[in-house]
Amino acid sequence: MFVKNAMIPKHKCYVVDVNDSVEKTLTVLEHHKIDGVPVLSNEEFKGVATRYNIYQSFFLSGMDKGTFLKEKKVSDIITDSDKYMTEKDVFENALIELKDSPILPVVGENNKFLGLVTRFDVLDQFRSAFGMDQKGVRIAFSSVETEGRIARLGDIIQQYSESVISLVTFDESDKLLRRIVLKVEKKDNMDKFLHKLEKSGFRILDIHEDE
Repeated sequence: MFVKNAMIPKHKCYVVDVNDSVEKTLTVLEHHKIDGVPVLSNEEFKGVATRYNIYQSFFLSGMDKGTFLKEKKVSDIITDSDKYMTEKDVFENALIELKDSPILPVVGENNKFLGLVTRFDVLDQFRSAFGMDQKGVRIAFSSVETEGRIARLGDIIQQYSESVISLVTFDESDKLLRRIVLKVEKKDNMDKFLHKLEKSGFRILDIHEDE
């Protein structure tokens, strides 16, 4: 999946202008209960202002609170002007980029602001990938890493007419073993399906049924 498929479009984003005061920026953050906001000049992305940036800058300024909030512009405290993604970037990369920031701007040509990816968006996609919002049976198993194993798994799933909610694999760097987490709808043939997996060389590690 690409960033453009999961980002918040610009018309739904809260932003501030590069010439806005820190006071106005903090008001936007507090009013909308968010931790960071893109800073723009017209439609051009200039950086990100966060609560942390504001508090840190105030602490280092030596100014009294009222003067700092009114006289300092957001341009004085913005960071991460070079930290952003494009619509064509792979969405999974956002998970790494958001490690140290609450938001990740999406820009186009000439740094034109197009939208945002937030930590919530990443977690939401994570929940979707694991089928966490649908009831079913979660089966964790391992497989020897040989050619055709995923295809074989697909054959078994089709043979037993399982309704797949999610399928995630791990250990891509391991040349010998791969872990797989499969979530399917609960059916009466579950025991037969599990037996077939084990008979086909898949080692069952854990089974969990949603309440």
